[in-house]
Parts: sequence; C-alpha cells; structure tokens
Amino acid sequence: MTMLDDAGLLHHPLQSAARRWPDKTALVCGKRRATFADVLHEAGVVAAALREHALQPGDRVALFLDNGIEAASALYAVWMVGAVAVPVHPLTKAAKLAQLIDDAGAALLLTQATLRPAWDGAITRCTSLRACFVTGMQPPGGDARVLPWPAAAGQAAKPAAATRPDDLAAIIYTSGTTGTPKGVMLTHHNMLSAARSVQAYLGLHEHDVILSALPLAFSYGLYQVLLGLAVGATVVLERNFSFPAKVLDTMAVERVTVFPGVPTMFAQWMGMKNLDRYDLDALRLVTSAAAPLPLAQIRWLRATFPQMRLYSMYGQTECKRISYLPPEQLDVRPDSVGRGMPNQACWLVDEQGRRLPNGSTGELVVQGPHVMQGYWRKPTETAQRLKACPAVNDTALYTGDIFRTDAEGYLYFVARRDDIIKSRGEKVSPREVEDALHAIEGVCEAAVIGVPDALLGEAVKAYVTLHPGVQLTERELIKHCLARLESYMVPKHVEIVDALPRTDNGKITKAGLRTAVSPTP
Repeated sequence: MTMLDDAGLLHHPLQSAARRWPDKTALVCGKRRATFADVLHEAGVVAAALREHALQPGDRVALFLDNGIEAASALYAVWMVGAVAVPVHPLTKAAKLAQLIDDAGAALLLTQATLRPAWDGAITRCTSLRACFVTGMQPPGGDARVLPWPAAAGQAAKPAAATRPDDLAAIIYTSGTTGTPKGVMLTHHNMLSAARSVQAYLGLHEHDVILSALPLAFSYGLYQVLLGLAVGATVVLERNFSFPAKVLDTMAVERVTVFPGVPTMFAQWMGMKNLDRYDLDALRLVTSAAAPLPLAQIRWLRATFPQMRLYSMYGQTECKRISYLPPEQLDVRPDSVGRGMPNQACWLVDEQGRRLPNGSTGELVVQGPHVMQGYWRKPTETAQRLKACPAVNDTALYTGDIFRTDAEGYLYFVARRDDIIKSRGEKVSPREVEDALHAIEGVCEAAVIGVPDALLGEAVKAYVTLHPGVQLTERELIKHCLARLESYMVPKHVEIVDALPRTDNGKITKAGLRTAVSPTP
C-alpha cells in the first residue's frame, strides 16, 4: 500500500510519508540532502508566509525555480494553503515569463536569485503580483514586492478548510510544440488519479532511488517528485541534463535504481564512448516519454543495461499519461506504446468521430479521472479538445494525435494530426521516416516535416544531427532511406544540422523548423 491509496489532496502523501519515515532521505540536490521531515517542515514554513500575504484558496502562485529542494517544498506549500501551483520552466525569458504570470493572474511568485535577469524584467509588467519571494538573495530594494525567502522561524500553515479533491491544484502550461502554450487546468483528483495509475504499473517502492533531470515545470518531471515521495523513495534532482557525464557520475554514487528520460537524453548517452566506466548496475527501471522512442534507442538501451526494465510510454500534459508498453512486449512489438494504463478508457475515432475497431488508424481519444478540466481562460480551445461522449456518459479528451492499432489493440504513434505530410496524394507519417533515419548508424536525431512543393504539394524534408566524428552526406542518407521506405516517403531534401530546435522541456519543435522553411520550387 502506498501513501497515494487514500490521499484526497496532493500534500497528503508527503504528510503520511513524513510520519512513517521522518529521518529517511527524501530529496537530494547537489550536496544538499533533506529528510521527509525536513521537506514537510520547509513546506510548512513557506505555506505560512503565503498565508501572511493574504493568499486565498484558488489564488495562483507561479514557481520559477530550478530543480531543487526549495522548488519541491514550494509546490507542497502551495497545495497546503489551497492555492494553485503554476510551475514555469527556469529557462523562460522575461517577456514570456511576464506573459505566463499575467495569463495565470498569479498573485505571488516564488523564484531564486540566479534567475533575476528574467524575473526582474518580468515583474515590473505584472500588475497581478502582490509579492515575489526570492531564495538565495536579500531584497535588492526598489520594488517593495521583492522579499527574501521565508525564514525557518515561520510557523507551519494548516491546510485550507475550503480545499477539496475537485479544487484546482495546478495550471501546467503546454510546451508549445504546436503553437502558443496553453494552461492545462488539473485538480487534486486529476493529478492523484494519474499518479495512482502510473504507480499501478511501475511499482515504485521505498527502496528506490529516482534520479530526475527533468524540470519540475514539465509534468513528467513533476510526477517524479509526487510519485517518489508518495512511496517513500529518495528522489535525486539534477538541475538539467546539460552535462550527461555529471548525471552519470551522480547515478553511480547514489546507486540510482530508476531513471526517467526522454529520447534526447538517450541519444546523448549513445554518443558517449566511455559509458562503461560508470557503475550503473543498480539501475532496474528506465522510462521514456514526451516523444516517441526510436527503435535504435530501444535496442541500444536494452543491450547496454540488460538488467533493467524499459517502459516506453505516451501521454500529454492534458492528462499526464495514456499508455505504456509492458517491458515483456518489447520483443514482440518494440515500436508500440502499449494499450492504455489502468483506470481509463481509450479508443480511436475517424474524422467523423466514429469509433474504430482494432486494426484501424485514427485520432486517439481518452476518458478517465486524470483528464484535465480544460485550458485556462480558453473556452474555444477547450471545446475543441474536451467533448461529450455518450458512449462513456462522460467528457472525453480528443488528443489530436493519430495512432494505428494492431489486432490486439496495441497503439502505434503515427503523427500529430497537424504533422501528417500529404505528398503525391499519399499521406506520410513523419515518425516512419524518422525511424528509418534513426536506423542509420551514426545518426543521432532526426526530425521530418512537409515543405511546400509546386509539383508534389508537399515534399518530405528531413533535418538530421550526427554523432560526434561521423561523416555522412545528404545523398548517403537519402540512399539509405530508399532501401527502407516506399518511394513517396523518401525525403526529397535532407539537411544535416548541428542541433534541432527544442522547447524548454527538450522536445523537438517542428514549428521551429517550419519557420525557417520557404517554398520549394
């Protein structure tokens, strides 16, 4: 039994864990270590300060912090007083930070001294902010709203009486891979339901050590803390994945058992020539989400870490997680993301919204207690994604992602609906082309888009990065694709680049590729 089982609010599992394991290490960040009792105490101190500044249940609090003990404690502090957490990626620039704070109508900002170049330029534009608490710095003067981080002398705050499981707990902004970020509204019940379902198949436990280099502003990173602390595990927080060797060193020293990653991280590992110098034999479980995991990476991970179980997963910020592939199915259907996680329903529909049988291709729809309430202050966009579904007597989330299913109902990602390329009258899945490119030895990453073409309508264009020291030409890459793909799917254009554009969360953004494309004659 985990602390999630009978929790009604997001801070309840931490309180239960602190009673059961007060002196056990809960969080590690750099040289700092905090026990479960420490994290709960720090959350209480921050919560008391929030209350002192007239924070009311339902008020929004922006958290603009690097991964760390303060960031994790601050999240729980916000929930303890019944407020709504709005995590913002620490790489966010001043103009966007101001835009997100204003969009959320945040009353308070929790941040740090090292991020001052961004927040200092943002808060002057934000009229909704009543105070800005800064860790690592005394108040600089000038703006009276800028205050030092709450002192340890503060008293713990009690949970707000008005907080209920169906109250809003977080507004998590989408990564913006397809346009302007939207604030996904999630209740305590939504988030705890998602956590319970993920825990049901991952089976994390109190002896686990989870290393996360994923930002807490990214739901995949946020849930590492929620799940880890709920089961009594130790969570090691890295500020980022900029230095893979440093992360691997930490994994070896801390005897990490669980590593949640994204394809970008695994691609960097594949390019390292001295990976065997790190003692990673404690690693028992690796998860991958956020983007499809290329087959080449799956094969490499399994060969490099034969003792671990690999979970290839799929989800969206709008509902956290939708599906996972049991590790024992990797040999049977390695390119699948599974059939759906516990406590939900999911199915495919055609363009008219009709439910499709197994063996079809269509848009993925999901229904369950983890599905968002909608997009913050965006009723039109909400109506496009959340629709009444008589078949389940509930609202369902239309994901906008195209999948195919096999005869047993396993899901295979095809493309985002807006990413499908129409060339020569045929529909091309960018994922299939990207998989063919990833299968070429020396290719690190690949992204495929459609570009305007007077003859074809759209031509397939690939952007490719190579592992260090690899020499491949565009002609060679096209030749490899010709041997693997139908002719209409083979890229007409291939561009070898040093890096691919990414969102703050590390996802490759095809919108960033398209902005640089001009019509092809």
